[in-house]
Parts: sequence; C-alpha cells; structure tokens
Amino acid sequence: MPAFATGDDGQWVRPARDYASTRYSAMAEITPQNVSQLKVAFTFATGVLRGHEEAPIVANNTMYIVTPFPNILYALDLTQPGAPLKWTFKPQPDAAAQGVACCDVVNRGVAYADGRIVMNTLDAQTIAVDATSGKQLWRTRVGDINTGESVTMAPLIVKDKVLVGNSGGEFGVRGWLTALDLATGRIVWRAYATGPDSLVKIGPRFKPFYDVNKGKDLGVTSFPPEKWKTGGGTMWGWISYDPDLNIVYAGTGNPGPWDPDSRPGRNLWTSGIFARDADSGDALWFYQWNPHDMHDYDGINEQLLLDLPIGGRTRKVLVRPERNGYLYVLDRTTGEVLSADPFGFINSSKGVDLRTGELILNPDKAPVLGKVVRDICPAAPGAKDWQPSSYSPRTGLLYLPHQNLCMDFESVEANYIMGTPYVGANVKMFAGPGGNRGFFTAWDIVGRKVAWQVKEDFPVWSGALATAGDVVFYGTLDGWFKAVDAHTGALLWKFRTGSGIISQPITYRGPDGKQYVAVVDGVGGWAGAIVAGSLDARDSLAALGMANAMRDLPQKVAKGGTVYVFALP
Repeated sequence: MPAFATGDDGQWVRPARDYASTRYSAMAEITPQNVSQLKVAFTFATGVLRGHEEAPIVANNTMYIVTPFPNILYALDLTQPGAPLKWTFKPQPDAAAQGVACCDVVNRGVAYADGRIVMNTLDAQTIAVDATSGKQLWRTRVGDINTGESVTMAPLIVKDKVLVGNSGGEFGVRGWLTALDLATGRIVWRAYATGPDSLVKIGPRFKPFYDVNKGKDLGVTSFPPEKWKTGGGTMWGWISYDPDLNIVYAGTGNPGPWDPDSRPGRNLWTSGIFARDADSGDALWFYQWNPHDMHDYDGINEQLLLDLPIGGRTRKVLVRPERNGYLYVLDRTTGEVLSADPFGFINSSKGVDLRTGELILNPDKAPVLGKVVRDICPAAPGAKDWQPSSYSPRTGLLYLPHQNLCMDFESVEANYIMGTPYVGANVKMFAGPGGNRGFFTAWDIVGRKVAWQVKEDFPVWSGALATAGDVVFYGTLDGWFKAVDAHTGALLWKFRTGSGIISQPITYRGPDGKQYVAVVDGVGGWAGAIVAGSLDARDSLAALGMANAMRDLPQKVAKGGTVYVFALP
C-alpha cells in the first residue's frame, strides 16, 4: 500500500500526486471496458517547441502548465467550456541559461500549496505566484548560471518549506538541496552533496546503515584534493516525503567529470540517496547506488514510499527503480537494502551484495582513459532515467517506463573551466538486446519479478499514471498516448498526438464531476534532443551520444507543445 493512503479529492497538486510518489489516482470512472471511448475534451498550445517533461497540475478547478524555457506559466479555467486561459505569468529567465542546459531546456513541473503556485526557472530562480491572479509573490535566486548551475526539477512543498535542487553536473558544479520558506522565499537551509560534513549537514544524527559511509568529512576525502569542489552530485530529479517520520528522501546525481580515472575514490556523496529531516535538512542516513560512478548512472530517480509485506512482516520501504538497472527495495527508516533485482539487461555490474549493500562492478566494462570500452549496458541514461513510474495498490504492481540502450564509452581528459562543459567522455549509444529501444514494464515488487512487459521501438521517456479503474497510461517518443490494462498490459486505447510525448500524464475530476486525463506532447529532453535541438543525425556523439540511438526519430515526429485533455462522452 502507499505509505500515506488518503482519499482522492480529484485534484493533482504536485507532479507525483502524493508525497509517497505513487502517481496513483483512486478515481475509477475510466475502466478497461470504456476507455476506448475516450475523446478529446480540449487542447491548449503552449507556444514553445522544446521538450515538455512537465506534469500539468490541477487545483481548485484550474489547470496550471509550465513550459520549457522561457518557463511560461499558464492557468486554464476548467469551469468554462474549452478551458480558456485565466492568466499568464512570464518570468523572463536569463537567455544565457540555455547555454548551461545539459540535455534540453526542460522543466518538470510546478507545485500548489496555500493558494500559490511555486515554480523553478532554468536560470536557477524559484518563484511563487498567486494561484488566483497570477501575480508574483516572491522570487529567489537559488543558483548561478555563470558557474554552470541551472534548475529543471519540480519543487516539492513540504509543510512550510519549498524544496529545490540544482542541475549542472556536466558543468562541474556542486549539487545541493535547498529549502525555502513558502511564505517569503527566504532560504532556510541548504545541504550540499560534496564537501565537509558541515556543508553536507552531517552531524550526530547521521546514522548510515553501512560502515563504508561512516567517517568524518568523507565528502572531501573520497575525492582527490580539491576535486569535491567540482564534484557534481546535483539534485535535479525527484523528492519524496514521509510525514509520519518527517523525512525527505532525495537522490544525488553523478560525480564530475564522467572520466572516472580523474577522481579515484567513492566520490561521496554523489550517485546516492539521502534521508533528511524535513525541518532542519540534517542528514539521517545515506546509501550510494553507484560508488565512484563510472557510467553516469546518477541517483536522482523517483522513490516510492510504500508499506509492504517483506520477509513475513510489513515494512516501511522505499522502492527505487535505479538507472544502474536494479529495482531496489530499502528500509526507509534505516537505509538497509532489502532487495535489488535487475529489471533490464545489465552487463556493467554483476549484482548487489545484500550483505554489504555494494554494487558488484564488472571490470570488463569499466571505462579506461584513452580506450573505447564497447557494449556497456545499460547506457548512460540507465535502464530508466528520470521518467517516473507509478504504483497501484489494487494490483501491487509498479509500472515502469524505461529504455533498452547500450553504449560505447571513451574516457577523455577534461579540464575544468567555470561555466563550461566538464564531461570527459565520448559516448555513442545504440539499441540494447532485442533491438527495441524501450519497454513499459509492470513489476511485482513483493514477488521480485516482471508481471508483464510491453516492447516499444523508442525509449519510453514519459511518466506513468495508474488509476483505480485498473487502467494505466503512458506516452511514447513517436507520439502515441496509450492506455493499457493494469493487470495484463493489453493495449486498450491509443491516440496519436502532434509530437512525441515525454511529459507526465495526470488525471483529475472536473467541475462537472467527470474524470479527465491530461498529457502534454512536445518531443525533446535527452532522448528527443535530436529533434528539439535540430541536431545533425550524422553526428553520433551529439546529445552526449544519444543522437546515434535516435537517428530515425526526426522522421517519426515533429516539434510540438500541446496539452491534450481526454474524457468519456
């Protein structure tokens, strides 16, 4: 079950819907028997033709959509036919921010609380806007684009605080998680992912489960001298919150640069996950998915907070489909790894030692400076990237949108110059075993196995949506919005949108009492950068190697940016 099961009021006030990050709705009007009757209720064009990764949100009969750069915020009136525009807020971010956006100028959504919409801009500002009028209430600069920082993640509002993390690991920035006061925008605390304990907010309350993470100032000593200052560990993905424990769970991204020979050591506290006190930011425990991350596997994916029967008793668990290809189940009170099972093809490692929690690396797939190491699986975006999964308590299944990509990897020397790319690798990606580049997989968490799986030609780069009607929704890079049976994976309905889908579908109850489903098209992101960025398909290294795997995508879809909303007749 979701850890904090509550009634469904029909709203969708944050991208993950709930603090447990289930992306599950208890609405059940749309079922396998009638979903084929879904029709377009209305559409809205955003006017921006870059990658749309955001989730629309719905609060008080208003839909809010934020675009990729220039991060325009729209409010649509759901009480009126066709949902006309109520207001528009244009934050006018600095155009130079586009130059420090690693993998498209995306934005993953906004959040609603206390009568305000909170958003992030690419140029590292967090802004609160009055939800009724669209008037700016406060604006806080949380990062500096001149150092390579940007912000692409969706904020999470926890009690009276707004949680925000930075992007920029490929520019040699230091990752952080910051809490701002919801009322004023004042920065309350900031916890870094590298550096001395005082800056990471590690103190006497820090009790990691594994001994390897115990010691003083490991965020300094696990790097070569001074390397922690450009060490990465950015927090550009998802945060979950346990209100009973008052703990926020947030991952940390890859260390910089990608060339692992330049940074011997575990490179703490990158490519892992922190449990932190929501009020103070104090670190409570940490687990590292990828010590000394050699393949850009990061650690920023979503974590679902569930209470499940594990080992004969109900455990408070954190479920994490990680980029390194393993489906982890952790005890969320301690950070102990309870299980870690492959959900995709993996040859970069040989498993996870449940006694020590250590990832068992495959030395044959370890990058070496000046050498091309071929056929590393999964590729740098992992077996699953940021695109969030969903969970249904009715089926007990986790619904995973993910990719099937491998890569050739050549480490090269990288020189740090502030505000410029700091990558240190040449990468070429291609389809993994079987030739299909994507999957939509239903995973039995307790049974530790695949329940069913749908093969897709392209990576499934959209989020997933599960409903109590036993219908699951997701979108594809080549522009199909699909509904499948939650129990079997059988295709029930599909609709072709004008562009590829990399956003997060949602469902809500309209003012007429009906259930609606919404999704935004607009190809882009890392997977669709070849289209959104008009890249040359002959350049196999473009988009950090992703362009080679997506060479045929420009023949399948065009640029876009339209909200589609569906309902039964």
